[in-house]
Amino acid sequence: MEEQIDSVGKAFVDHYYHLFDNDRPAMSSLYQPTSMLTFEGQKLQGVEDIITKLTQLPLDQCRHVISTVDSQPASVTGGIVVFVSGSLQLPGENHPLQFSQMFHLSPTPQGNFFVLNDIFRLNY
Repeated sequence: MEEQIDSVGKAFVDHYYHLFDNDRPAMSSLYQPTSMLTFEGQKLQGVEDIITKLTQLPLDQCRHVISTVDSQPASVTGGIVVFVSGSLQLPGENHPLQFSQMFHLSPTPQGNFFVLNDIFRLNY
């Protein structure tokens, strides 16, 4: 069970940051109307508001470098909590920005997961 949770968490993280760095509008498939994002203290709910925020971030051509991924079972319904730490490299910048991000993945009836909760913070 632990290996499966770690595997799902890692696969999700790889997919999420690949989309973020390469095709942010496609991230809409990861969220649902009940999803919530807290980005640097700003709270947003729903696919449209979340994707609008993520696509308007001034992070063009950024690249995420993941340092750690920790996953745990989140509930009896099969959810998973994923905690990520890493850095965000921006073009033309010598020093990457350190960040932490937490996801609560919730299962769908089809056997997939969606992001129910997403909290992002830069680490200063």
